[in-house]
Amino acid sequence: MNLEIPNAVQVLERGPQALRALLAGLPAEWTDADEGPGTWSPRQVVAHLIHAEEQTWVPRVRVFLDQSLSRALPTFDQAAPVERFAGAPLEQLLDEFIRLRGESLAALSTWRLGDAELAATAIHPAFGEVTLRQLLAAWVAHDLAHLAQVSRVMAKQYRHAVGPWHAFLSIMNR
Repeated sequence: MNLEIPNAVQVLERGPQALRALLAGLPAEWTDADEGPGTWSPRQVVAHLIHAEEQTWVPRVRVFLDQSLSRALPTFDQAAPVERFAGAPLEQLLDEFIRLRGESLAALSTWRLGDAELAATAIHPAFGEVTLRQLLAAWVAHDLAHLAQVSRVMAKQYRHAVGPWHAFLSIMNR
């Protein structure tokens, strides 16, 4: 499927609300559990998404669109939000993510991106030359990947409780 801005926005505007519907009001047993060392809990995923909203998506779009800026995309510290938001109430994190996403989508709507803008290139620190179209598609896929991650982490809390149904629940084996 080729990236179409209206379709991408439809997914991007739903991500924060989907996380709120899934996580708000749940006890820490659900929201602070992870898959082991080096993995993130649902709470940490939300913190990461906030950090990405602040540091990655819109700031990088600006690099593509502003001819006066260097074409080099900034690096992204994936671990930064884990410490920054440690101890913050989950509902506060969800509210902040919803607010920031609204601001990001408002900015995106003002740019009226056409094929020429979407074909603009910049230099990613790891991938080399990338297009704005690829960045926006990655934004959508990034949201969906983290929604799947949160669901997987939560499902695994019942890994042993499901008994023999484990064989039919592929999410338990990822």
